[in-house]
Amino acid sequence: MSWIAHRREDGEEQSLLAHLNGTARLSGQFAKAFNSEDAGYLAGMFHDIGKYSDHFQKRIRDPDHVPPHDHATAGAKEVGMNPLGFAIAGHHGGLPDGGSRRDTPAESTLSGRLKKNVDDYSAWKQELELTQPQFPTYLQRADSLTWAFYTRMLYSCLVDADFLDTESFMAESISRGNYETVEVLLKRLDAYFANWEKSDTKLNQIRNEILGHCIRGASKEQGLYTLTVPTGGGKTLASLRFALGHAVEHGLERIIYVIPYTAIIDQTAQVFQSILGDSQVIEHHSGISYTDDKWDSMDNHKHLATENWDAPIIVTTAVQFFESLYSNRSSQCRKLHNIAKSVVIFDEAQTLPIPYLSPCIAAISQLVKQYHTTAVLCTATQPELDDMFQQEGLSTMEIIPDAALIYQQLQRVTLQNRGAPLWSELGQELASIQQVLCIVNRRKYAQRLFECLPEEGSYCLTTLICPNHRKKQLAEIRNRLIQGLPCRVISTSLIEAGVDLDFPIVYREKAGLDSLLQAAGRCNREGKYAKEDSIVWYFESEEGAPAMLKQGISALDATALHHGDLTAPEAIADYFHFLWYIKNEEAFDVKQILPAFQKGIHGSCFPFCHVAQSFQLIESAVSTVYVPIDEGAELIQRLRYGIPHRNLYRKLNQYGVSVYPDHLKRLQQAGSVEILASGDVVLRDLMVYHSKTGLALDIETGIGYFM
Repeated sequence: MSWIAHRREDGEEQSLLAHLNGTARLSGQFAKAFNSEDAGYLAGMFHDIGKYSDHFQKRIRDPDHVPPHDHATAGAKEVGMNPLGFAIAGHHGGLPDGGSRRDTPAESTLSGRLKKNVDDYSAWKQELELTQPQFPTYLQRADSLTWAFYTRMLYSCLVDADFLDTESFMAESISRGNYETVEVLLKRLDAYFANWEKSDTKLNQIRNEILGHCIRGASKEQGLYTLTVPTGGGKTLASLRFALGHAVEHGLERIIYVIPYTAIIDQTAQVFQSILGDSQVIEHHSGISYTDDKWDSMDNHKHLATENWDAPIIVTTAVQFFESLYSNRSSQCRKLHNIAKSVVIFDEAQTLPIPYLSPCIAAISQLVKQYHTTAVLCTATQPELDDMFQQEGLSTMEIIPDAALIYQQLQRVTLQNRGAPLWSELGQELASIQQVLCIVNRRKYAQRLFECLPEEGSYCLTTLICPNHRKKQLAEIRNRLIQGLPCRVISTSLIEAGVDLDFPIVYREKAGLDSLLQAAGRCNREGKYAKEDSIVWYFESEEGAPAMLKQGISALDATALHHGDLTAPEAIADYFHFLWYIKNEEAFDVKQILPAFQKGIHGSCFPFCHVAQSFQLIESAVSTVYVPIDEGAELIQRLRYGIPHRNLYRKLNQYGVSVYPDHLKRLQQAGSVEILASGDVVLRDLMVYHSKTGLALDIETGIGYFM
């Protein structure tokens, strides 16, 4: 009997042995990056031995009349309760929880499945020979979290290899790989810097000094680094230069740039693409779509790269990065093995999510210690994370040896307390200034202040405006600032990080010191004005701050009592000390992710499935309202009458507005939205949306000022 793994529509068959050999070769190759080539190879050889059953062979020849068949449990039964067993058992349905010895065969845990009776698959012994896997020696002394992390990485190797081998047989033509080496990309970046260095302004001299530190630091050992550079110091490209130089020095394969917000990721990716080449840089986040009904070769290539991150430069979000590291699903875990032998840059490191800070620190530490990864915490406001990393056995190394001096040289603004003005008073004040940015804590405050401004050259940037319109407004704002035209912008915090705008005056509603300094980075960014004339006013709202910001404001007030200069590195260090001193240990792991692995949970060891469900960085109960404007109207028609799919939703995200439950309720009561059969929400009344201000918050009182 010939044993078949796959059949194409044209009748061509792939033998089971060929599929096992192909998957094993790739899986072993991937696992070699973390010294586990043998284990990766065995995972590939035994993942599908359940297909040696008569039942599966009948189904693959007659799928319409033979019911589905569990072929994954067979390989797990052969290798047992270890990382290979987890990876093989979960290579289709996701990594299972380990369970306990009391579990019955009906349980979905690995313990339960190992007791399950499956169809006879013993014919595998005619073609294969099982050997015992060799795991890295450090695992002999490792804790449960380290074993769990290793299991997930091995699982990543297997599922990516399985998919790629199947794809190569089933698909007619696939465009993957063929990227430039990091050596070539480094030469392109250095060619760009050769022109950049010709500018001799004081600011660019300092930027060149920072760049020089990053060039020299690239040759140092792999490990955990901090890059502490004031806003405007050119840290984005300087960090890329460190990363590419470091990758060349240590034989690493890619750079992964982790950014906190989707609102700012486009700008970073576009800068990298313009220097290194469009095809070398892959954006991967919920707001990007490379696919359409009519793929071009470039978009198809990029879409495939988002599946397993095989490109040399990945630009992604913290949500995508960390949720994947704690996921149990094959679709999210495929890319994990490609984080090994990489440089991972965490841009705006102060935004690492505090409720999940401990598991994030643990994940970074695992990557650095065991997977030949170098991590760089890059920010203008470096959080005090040394103690947490030291508990993981790591110490940070600063790339800029004289960071305090750099901060002093780059001081371009003066911070001043504006007190607590009334909204009407503040609105009049902003209207009297030709070019000004005001950042507030709530979307309704932004819309309220916007009413006070003259029509010409005024903008309101919030997440109530769909991303497509925000991008257009940012382009207009940059143009008006450059031309010296009136430009008054009211924004929420979405403008604070990664948006290169340069205003002579900035106002910031009170928040944490990190937010205040990020806002200050939008003031006198290029050093065109005297420090004394470039004022960043921080003020209190007449209605008080949101509860989630009050601890940050208290820490800011405490810091101000001890430091006259809030921009100094020692003030920033004290701020984070005050902020985190008032929190207990559980505040950094609110879902108890680490104890779940270390002690088990609900009677189950290695709770991969449970943790994946709990580790959700974005948990607020928001809904998306799709706005039928511009291309969004056509996309919504396809959503209404077609079959919803992931790629359609990715494109629709450019025309989506996130709303909270009470806001959605008001829209429904006013008849302003429609709920489609798919459950998606579409704006029916375009009178409640304006491209300048976005979706109205107060539906009942009218929207005259949007007209």
